[in-house]
Amino acid sequence: MLSLKLPQLLRVHQVPRVFWEDGIMSGYRRPTSSALDCVLSSFQMTNETVNIWTHFLPTWFHELESPGLSKVLRTAAFAYPFLFDNLPLFYRLGLCWGRGHSCGQEMLSTSHGYHLFCALLTGFLFASHLPERLAPGRFDYIGHSHQLFHICAVLGTHFQLEAVLADMGSRRAWLATQEPALDLVGTVATLSLAVAGNLLIIAAFTFSLLQAPGTCPLLQDGQLEGGTQAKQQ
Repeated sequence: MLSLKLPQLLRVHQVPRVFWEDGIMSGYRRPTSSALDCVLSSFQMTNETVNIWTHFLPTWFHELESPGLSKVLRTAAFAYPFLFDNLPLFYRLGLCWGRGHSCGQEMLSTSHGYHLFCALLTGFLFASHLPERLAPGRFDYIGHSHQLFHICAVLGTHFQLEAVLADMGSRRAWLATQEPALDLVGTVATLSLAVAGNLLIIAAFTFSLLQAPGTCPLLQDGQLEGGTQAKQQ
């Protein structure tokens, strides 16, 4: 392993335009990297290293021919779960609006507020591309918006779980009378369905990625790298 050579990193003009990030000038990985290169790049400083290590599980996005549509779908992938998960919270906010302390402390904990703040900050960073847009090249490896976006998302998830635990604690007695306890069979069945669904998603996207080098026009744009390098020289 010590004799393995780390993959070469590219500048922004050496990769297809669809992979360009606003304000990020260097530290790009080759779009046609092999599986081994992808693994090795996780242990070298690229403009994605912090993003990789701030994710416990990687997220796969299918490359589309339309970058605009791709970004819309990626935004929806974050916005939809946020809205769906927080509908009960928005409902409670509506009930408590203008009632002062009549709703009770258990209705809205500080964790709910921190979660909402992190979620809004995550969306702002994802859309604004700050701070790298203000100083292109200064935040290629540390401190650009995608890294801050990941960190805020992790913090938001932490506070969301804290809020869920607070809700369950304050409603434990009511839940015990309204819903039967989930037994071992029900727990295993639910876990099995979740694992099976995730495996199907991974299998579908893995199959798509294996077909990509020969069919995806975005990856074929890598042929332009040689011409760009010659022009820069």
